[in-house]
Amino acid sequence: MDSRLTDLPVEDFLARLATDDPVPGGGSASALAGAMAAALVHMVVELTTGRPAAAEHEERLTEIRLAAAGIQSELLSLAHADAVAYASVVTARRLPKETDGDREARRVQLDAAVREATRTPLSIARRAAEVLALAEELAPIGNRNAVSDVGVAGLLAGAAIRGAAMNVEINLPSLPEDEPLRAEARRELDALVSGLTDREAAVATAVGDRIG
Repeated sequence: MDSRLTDLPVEDFLARLATDDPVPGGGSASALAGAMAAALVHMVVELTTGRPAAAEHEERLTEIRLAAAGIQSELLSLAHADAVAYASVVTARRLPKETDGDREARRVQLDAAVREATRTPLSIARRAAEVLALAEELAPIGNRNAVSDVGVAGLLAGAAIRGAAMNVEINLPSLPEDEPLRAEARRELDALVSGLTDREAAVATAVGDRIG
């Protein structure tokens, strides 16, 4: 990457997404969705802390704020890392294949690139799941006037998990058949996605109850 992806203005980032260049792509978009979710969680904590109604939750609110800020930063880094990882896959696929030596060098580089392009969105899904957990916890105790923002955070976090999972899925068949990451990623994806619809619904219900 010629520049850090997340240093781009939003308009420029969207313009990059809209080109025929596959980098950046859905993995980076998923990471940014997760980062926005974390930022919304952080915002609602800021709007809740210090209010009399939240006095009994102050300690936990501080913990949620710190967690959300850390995950937001990590997801921003992962947005760039995903673009870099997939760019490496594209580069490896374009390596020469004329000789046995060429083919072996290409195979080694491509395998390494696909591993990283699998691990990175898996990390995105993992961090986004943590954001969803924060939104679940914040929905019943956050500032009622901002609880809709917790709902948006839950939606974005869920989308980030699903989007990142798709990017893992598409790379798994390209891993060597004896690559341990195949089974490891599959197990973790199954755990991350299991019950996701119910968790998203729980956040939406908690938010809806407090809006109503």
